[in-house]
Amino acid sequence: MATATVDTVAQDELFTVNPDLGPPPEPEADEPREVAVPAGSPLAVRMRPRTLGEVVGQQHLLREGAPLRRLVEGAAPASVLLYGPPGTGKTTLANLVSAATGRRFVAMSALSAGVKEVRGVIEEARRRRNYNAENTVLFIDEVHRFSKTQQDALLGAVEDRTVLLVAATTENPSFSVVAPLLSRSLVLQLQPLTDEDIVALIDRALTDERGLGGELTLTDDARGHLVRLATGDARRALTALEAAADAASATEHKTIDLGIVESTVDKAAVRYDRDGDQHYDVISAFIKSIRGSDVDAALHYLARMIEAGEDPRFLARRLVVHASEDIGMADPTALQSAVAAAHAVQFIGMPEGRLALAQATVHLATAPKSNAIVTSIDAALSDVRSGRIGTVPPHLRDGHYAGAEKLGNAKGYRHPQKVPEGVLAQQYPPDELVGRDYYEPTRRGAERTLHERVPKLRRTIRGER
Repeated sequence: MATATVDTVAQDELFTVNPDLGPPPEPEADEPREVAVPAGSPLAVRMRPRTLGEVVGQQHLLREGAPLRRLVEGAAPASVLLYGPPGTGKTTLANLVSAATGRRFVAMSALSAGVKEVRGVIEEARRRRNYNAENTVLFIDEVHRFSKTQQDALLGAVEDRTVLLVAATTENPSFSVVAPLLSRSLVLQLQPLTDEDIVALIDRALTDERGLGGELTLTDDARGHLVRLATGDARRALTALEAAADAASATEHKTIDLGIVESTVDKAAVRYDRDGDQHYDVISAFIKSIRGSDVDAALHYLARMIEAGEDPRFLARRLVVHASEDIGMADPTALQSAVAAAHAVQFIGMPEGRLALAQATVHLATAPKSNAIVTSIDAALSDVRSGRIGTVPPHLRDGHYAGAEKLGNAKGYRHPQKVPEGVLAQQYPPDELVGRDYYEPTRRGAERTLHERVPKLRRTIRGER
């Protein structure tokens, strides 16, 4: 669903209570704090933890005295940004915070809510606080999808605690949440669940009355496959288990085996968001694996990006950059391989283009490494930017235009190809940079020859022999 159109309203207007609306209705004394989950709800919803003791994982945030545990237990309420991969418990924790603090719980999705909806929730929260002393927990899922205007609309209500904001995001808040909202919130990072955590969730769902109620059993290899499919995502694990359970029940099987799981779940979805920080994490790991000469890891990350639908032209461009940045003259053919892969991808497209990308990846990962190219050009750029420029020596200046001879241009220039060695003593850099060395070849790969040759060339050119 597309994000709702943003209404541009003044901040004061956004947080003004309309007195004509009157007080909100009094809650009934026996009104339940927890909304019953319909029996037909997905397994992942039915198995959502109801108490802190049922939460699996995130022990770094839930140990005694940790900020999130204190928040869930109702102590020192503060707005919080829960940052982590899908299926790690962000929505569950938001519900627990609401239940623990005895506050009204309102959930919104940034995929469908705009400033108008936010305004309505905040106005209602203010009315309930003023008339009934009832506080509100506002849970916003996918908050990184809110525009800057939409996020700014929350600031006043968070500042004066009209609402206790619990926002969830799969993106790094430092890049996706406005600074004022960040400064008013406690940022807590959730980690992917461990294999042991996923096993515990699966086994609980098998036996719990809210889940499968012990009607089916699960073989060890099927359980292991579900864990691999989950990749740390509780929702994915329970969704796959539910699909397998439905298939087993339809065929009157009492045991879910590996074959049933494989027949109902095609493959593990790759956790990778081309617009988010997962994008940068995986491409970073890809490049660092090539730099570290781990060809297998490099191919793994390449496969993850291909499977996730990454633009192959982006991958090819990164290979071209890496060929010069971390290999350079240690293997001059690496750049040729990367450029050829880029041309191949553009020419033949995918999926066949994966072969050229893989070939270039293997070439670069197994090539000898040198960063002498990047350090040399960066050193030269640093001198230029700091003002170490000087003038071009007269004998190197252009002498082909009328009047150049009168200016002394090109006078005294000696052509290297007129001597047997092809190299002769002559000043090439400006006076201020005579003797300044930029390129320092390593002893690795083809650069080993240059390591010996470059100093000899310098001595000859500078007349030091």
